Amino acid sequence: QAQLVESGGGLTQAGGSLRLSCATSGRSFTSSAVGWFRQAPGNEREFVAAITWSGGITYYTDSVKGRFTISRDGAKDIVYLHMNILRPEDTAVYYCAVKNDMLIVSEALAERESWYDDWGQGTQVSVSP
Repeated sequence: QAQLVESGGGLTQAGGSLRLSCATSGRSFTSSAVGWFRQAPGNEREFVAAITWSGGITYYTDSVKGRFTISRDGAKDIVYLHMNILRPEDTAVYYCAVKNDMLIVSEALAERESWYDDWGQGTQVSVSP
């Protein structure tokens, strides 16, 4: 089982940038897929982006395409979510999640919360107008 820790959240103005990090302990990201989800107050948790550790295949929800980039650092075993041109509607708690021992992947799978095995505690991102 992986223990995931998110960091990098904070408060910024619209148009600003933040970089979120997802670090793992107890289990490497090797052979996994890592996803980012977010949950705004009063809303259900939604998919944001995902990346496969092997091959670096990426998926994004439409509302963040062109603004967010997901990446991985193999040496540090960290997944990043680079968020640019932030909007007030990006305000949410952001969670990372890992699918261990990933054998197959598709966009449909990567968007599904139930596909992932372990989750972090979340980090708050707030964007002011």
